[in-house]
Amino acid sequence: MLGSVLHSSLSTLVLYPSPPKPGCCISKKLNVRTGQCKNRVEKSARRRTMVIGCKKENQEVGFQASERLYLGMDFGTSGARYALIDKQGTIHAEGKRVYLQYVREETMDWAWSWKTTLFSLLEDVPVHLRPLIASISLDGTSATTLIIDGNTGEPLARPYLYNESCPDALPVVKSIAPVNHTVCSGTSTLCKLVSWWNNDKSDKKSIILLHQADWLLWFLHGQLGVSDYNNALKVTSLGSTLAIKLLSTTRIEDARYGVYSHRLDDKWLVGGASNTGGAVLKEIFTDEQLEKLSEHINPMDASPLDYYPLKSVGERFPVADPKMEPRLHPRPESDVEYLHGILESIARIEAKAYILLKNLGATQADEVFTAGGGAENEKWTKIRERVLGLRVSRATQTEAAYGAALLALKGAQQK
Repeated sequence: MLGSVLHSSLSTLVLYPSPPKPGCCISKKLNVRTGQCKNRVEKSARRRTMVIGCKKENQEVGFQASERLYLGMDFGTSGARYALIDKQGTIHAEGKRVYLQYVREETMDWAWSWKTTLFSLLEDVPVHLRPLIASISLDGTSATTLIIDGNTGEPLARPYLYNESCPDALPVVKSIAPVNHTVCSGTSTLCKLVSWWNNDKSDKKSIILLHQADWLLWFLHGQLGVSDYNNALKVTSLGSTLAIKLLSTTRIEDARYGVYSHRLDDKWLVGGASNTGGAVLKEIFTDEQLEKLSEHINPMDASPLDYYPLKSVGERFPVADPKMEPRLHPRPESDVEYLHGILESIARIEAKAYILLKNLGATQADEVFTAGGGAENEKWTKIRERVLGLRVSRATQTEAAYGAALLALKGAQQK
């Protein structure tokens, strides 16, 4: 399975072996300390980490002039990552950036932050590997929507984030869309477009709607308005939010439950994204507390606590309810019991999601591959196995950027 954070909108850019056009390449020099750095992490005051995989089976990896590499970039909720692989899937470089916080008119300027991060990631790619890159694939959070000036490529409004709801547009959307279509959800891209159209008074003659990945790739290929149907997703991602994808032979769409399908070759990735997940835990416990408290949890014991952990009001999947209130009480005196209850409650939401997908006609899951921060917690994994009644395995490669790089490789092979 391919790795991703959230349900990701992805596009691929294939680079042909011709001289780069002026302004289309990154020429800024990058100083990288090299050596035996297979598991080495470099840190800087700019909150950057990078690992360069320069050894394979204890042998130095050499490059032939004809060797090609494939770059994948993942733009998640809090930061972005890149992975550079060869045709065998070996990672030669990878790194991450945390989004810089830039406030404009009292609101976060996400577009500026994403753009800055994109070019920072490109600068982080080791200089000696850049000429070997044959294609680039980039993913972003699905339904993160930008309204763009078709002449300049500049955003005409702040981006609408993936989890942002525009219920004011629902009457119009429901009047033109099929019953229970996925656009009949306040977080859909169409609802965001209609809401902006009805409330913005600017000139609308030259607007273009783009998703996050589409807009970022425009800075690389220069083709404004190009989009892509493909996606880099796995079965379950337990990161800031809980994203579930089921590989199915049947396409399922139902806005009543926040269920939709992404195309993946001749199959479908059916599922949705819940607002529960690790972000709730981070508001209650520190990383150190999570690690220490988890050590005292018996994952074979069922917790009697029944929560619905959310950061704020509103749920998308497996229940589409923009008014759903978080439920994190009563809180027991023991923090171990409290954490156990939260972890088990999230596992129950995951189980409910898979049951729903099966009942809607999707292929039944027989094993869960997991990624994201939650996959690192062995006790949580055992809880999920018990609640789901399925084997839960940590994906060999858990970063979405690696999945994007695989798609870059596939895109190059199809040319």
